[in-house]
Amino acid sequence: MFRHRLRVRYGECDPQGVVFNANYLAFFDVIITEFWREAVGDYNAMIEAGADMVVAESRIRFLGSAAFDDQLDFELRVARLGNTALTTRIDASVDGRPIVAGEMRHVFIDPATKQKRQMPDDIRAALEPYAEAEDRGASTPGASGADGGDGSRGRDGSATADATAPR
Repeated sequence: MFRHRLRVRYGECDPQGVVFNANYLAFFDVIITEFWREAVGDYNAMIEAGADMVVAESRIRFLGSAAFDDQLDFELRVARLGNTALTTRIDASVDGRPIVAGEMRHVFIDPATKQKRQMPDDIRAALEPYAEAEDRGASTPGASGADGGDGSRGRDGSATADATAPR
């Protein structure tokens, strides 16, 4: 598990005084960037070696709210290592109180052609220590699953934000 803390800035809040919902995707991007730096290293080196990632799916459930100057504690777990995709689970809390529960799926592409490609072996090896226990058996190429092992669908096949949960 990877952990990172961010402090809510005034400009990230809406007129209701809480973090504006769309800012959580920006926070997720920061968390994934810092995670990548710890687990894999230089993102640009991956691109130079012929691989990149694009966001294919995101999901956020809003469980509570955070306000200006709150410290958001994020936890990232690798939920799935497919043949061509990486799914991460990202949760945030303030003082132990759940704020959001999210999931993102990134697909690996060739930077020149923008076509989907296999996850590089060195990237897979660097990410495996962060994989949730139930995914460790499915993290090998060719693993079977409802999506053919390529990580092409989420658990329920959708990309939604739960608009009914409190902010």
